[in-house]
Amino acid sequence: QVQLVESGGGLAQPGGSLRLSCAASGFSFGTYAMSWARKGPDKGFEWVTGVYSDGDARYTESVKGRFTVSRDNANRMLYLQMTNLKSEDTALYICGRPKDPLQLFAGRGTGLLEDDYDYWGQGTQVTVSS
Repeated sequence: QVQLVESGGGLAQPGGSLRLSCAASGFSFGTYAMSWARKGPDKGFEWVTGVYSDGDARYTESVKGRFTVSRDNANRMLYLQMTNLKSEDTALYICGRPKDPLQLFAGRGTGLLEDDYDYWGQGTQVTVSS
């Protein structure tokens, strides 16, 4: 069955960096667009970034220039390099396979995992604090 397993979260100081990983299995990873989303305290899920199968990436405005998404299709891995972290980046980060990447990557998702994604992982917590 499809599995998405995130790792790499933790505590970082403001201005620091973290690299998240997502291991995928159970589907033809290389043929699908993939995405990262996050849920902060008292907030719904926010789409963060997405990457098409060819590596073409899109980002929500608040992370542009700070976050970089990448993928390794041969090893079925999705990554999120986060730099210059801010307190508002504190959230549970999940990776997911979007139902409609064109809409989602244009910022037109619903904010609900079950509406925006076919599959998603359990998430990894990122906390940015001094």
